[in-house]
Amino acid sequence: MTGYAKVQSTFGDKKLNIEIKTLNSKQLDLIVKLPASYRSHELDIRAMLGALERGKVECILSEESTAASAASFNRDILVARYNALVDVANGLHVANAAIFDTVAAMGDIWNSASSDEVSDEEWQQTATDLQRAISLCDQFRAHEGGVLEVDFHKHVDLIEEKLRQIPALEGERIDTAKERIKRYLAEAAVEVDPNRFEQELIYYLEKLDITEEKVRLQKHIDYFRQTMASEPSCGKKLGFVAQEMGREINTTGSKANHVGIQKLVVEMKDELEKIKEQLGNVL
Repeated sequence: MTGYAKVQSTFGDKKLNIEIKTLNSKQLDLIVKLPASYRSHELDIRAMLGALERGKVECILSEESTAASAASFNRDILVARYNALVDVANGLHVANAAIFDTVAAMGDIWNSASSDEVSDEEWQQTATDLQRAISLCDQFRAHEGGVLEVDFHKHVDLIEEKLRQIPALEGERIDTAKERIKRYLAEAAVEVDPNRFEQELIYYLEKLDITEEKVRLQKHIDYFRQTMASEPSCGKKLGFVAQEMGREINTTGSKANHVGIQKLVVEMKDELEKIKEQLGNVL
C-alpha cells in the first residue's frame, strides 16, 4: 500500500531528515539509504521498518550541518594535487588557470567536523524520529485503506444485490426446461410414461439446482465484510475469500441454463474482478 512520511529535526549543529516512501508489493522489500555515520545502526533501522509489514519501502536518512565551520579541507592533499596538476599542465604547455577550481571541487579533500559514528544521544533522538515517521506513514496508508474499504463494500453490495435477483428467475428456468424437454419428446414422436417423465425431470433439475451455491456465496460475502471489520491486516485472507466467492459464482454460471441468470453471473464476476484488482494494495 502506498504511503509517505517526512520528519525533520535538529541535534546540535545537525539537521536530520527522515523520509519514508512505500509502494505496493506482496513482500516487505526494504531500501535503506544512510549517511556513513549511521551505518552501525542499519540493522536497528531495518528492524524498526519491519513494522510496516509489507510493501516496497524506501527509507532515506540524511543530515545537514547548520554550523558555518562544520567542514574544513585537507590543505596538504589540496597543495599536493594542485602542484602535480600544474606540473603536468606546464609540461604540456596548456593553460592551468582552472586547475585550482578542479582540485577544490574534489570531495575527498573536505573533512567533516562530525565524528565517524553518532553519539548515543543522537541515535536515541533519531530512533524516536524514525518511529514517528513510521507512524505517520502508517496513518497515510490507513487513510488509503479506508478509501479502499468503502470501495470494497460498494462492490460486495452489488454482488449481493445480483445474488438476490436470481431466485426470481429460477421459477422461469424450471418452466422453460420442462417445455423444452416436452418439445424434444414431441418432435421425436416418443410416448413417455408421465410418472417416469416427472422422475427424470426432477433428476435433471436437481443437477441444475444452485441453492447450495447461493447459500455459500452469501456466507462468503458475509465473511468478507466481517473480516474487513474485525482484522487489521487482512489482505491475504480477503484474497482467499474472494477466490471462494469466484468459485461459487462460476459454478452458478455453469449451472444457470438461463440467459437472465447468466447475465447476473457476468455482472457479479465484473464486480469481483474490481475487488481482486485492489486486494494487492491491502495489507
